[in-house]
Amino acid sequence: MEYTVQKLANLAGVSTRTLRYYDEIDILKPARINSSGYRIYGQEEVDRLQQILFYRELGVSLEDIKDIVTSPSFEKTKALKEHREKLLKKREQLDLLITNVDKSIALTEGRIKMSNKEKFEGFKKKMVDDNEKKYGEEIRKKYGNDTIEKSNAKLMNMTEEQYEEVTKLAEQVITTLAEAFKTGDPASDIAQEAAELHKKWLTYSWSNYSKEAHAGLAQMYVDDERFTAYYDKDQPGTAAFLRDAILIYTGMKK
Repeated sequence: MEYTVQKLANLAGVSTRTLRYYDEIDILKPARINSSGYRIYGQEEVDRLQQILFYRELGVSLEDIKDIVTSPSFEKTKALKEHREKLLKKREQLDLLITNVDKSIALTEGRIKMSNKEKFEGFKKKMVDDNEKKYGEEIRKKYGNDTIEKSNAKLMNMTEEQYEEVTKLAEQVITTLAEAFKTGDPASDIAQEAAELHKKWLTYSWSNYSKEAHAGLAQMYVDDERFTAYYDKDQPGTAAFLRDAILIYTGMKK
């Protein structure tokens, strides 16, 4: 079966403007242009649009989606299985948050008692899942599944006080690092303070701390563009500055 832009847009629940934009950026080209100048899409394009929308739902950028679906090694069946696993994890996270809200409602109505640990269960699960989605593949390759599973377990077992502390500490790392960056000296007192805060932040999730692992993570902040983009979003060069500060802090600077 073939579809015009309008029919495919209605079928998929997207706008015709979206489909035209996908054509412009070469992520979803029509099968052909008919004699009247209309874009015509076939089954292959329908299937690709489904894949694109799956990835969009999972928060993947269009640039990355294009690299994935246009790769010669792209396998539809494998991709669908991966989508399913990720959606199941997302559903698990949502179910946990819904349960958390339901319990909170019952608590305020006086129908149940709810521990502080239960109140934060959904938020901690979201923290773990967000980290897995963004960086899971890379950090598992670097540190191994066992290390990451232990790290996730430690996060999930945090108390309310620890959860609040690690949240505040993450903010403190960023603000201190921003001030340190202005000095231009990764060996300065404030830069070393930022490195120390970064270590404290890591110990909330790492089952074991080592200077080598800390230095290795700092290098990954520079090597992986997603980490770099996070630290460099306000002050370009911050990721490299933090790396240098941590290398000095850990004594790993050559």
